[in-house]
Amino acid sequence: MSSRSLDDLVPTVKEKAVAFQKACRDAGIEVLIYCTLRDYDEQNALYTQGRTTKGPNPTAKRPLGNIVTCAKAGESWHNFGRAFDFVPIVHGKPAWNSASLYATCGSIAENVGLEWAGRWTGPLREMAHCQDRGGMTLAEARSERARA
Repeated sequence: MSSRSLDDLVPTVKEKAVAFQKACRDAGIEVLIYCTLRDYDEQNALYTQGRTTKGPNPTAKRPLGNIVTCAKAGESWHNFGRAFDFVPIVHGKPAWNSASLYATCGSIAENVGLEWAGRWTGPLREMAHCQDRGGMTLAEARSERARA
């Protein structure tokens, strides 16, 4: 199950998430962080969307819906409390399709030391995704999780 709590982020990432929200607010943008820690089952469920299961978007271009992640369980920084997803809020409503607001928020995220997935050039840019790997590889994060 996914969490929205900043307390589920590792402390250094939580600090950056709080700084991100404050810097966005200072720039006149309200943001909602709607996903922090995600368990392996939820990650795998998201991975199947658009591939083998239908996603929630009835207007998607693909028969099974849009692919929402390229990461299987253990391949997402959400699984280790090192990532969060956000949406800008305008007049009390999520602005899911505002590329300019996401770009502004993405720059703010980078300024507080986060990696913003809106800059990714691979198969899936994620405008709503920020992460801080803490200098670790996924293999190191999986190993650390196994020891916990």
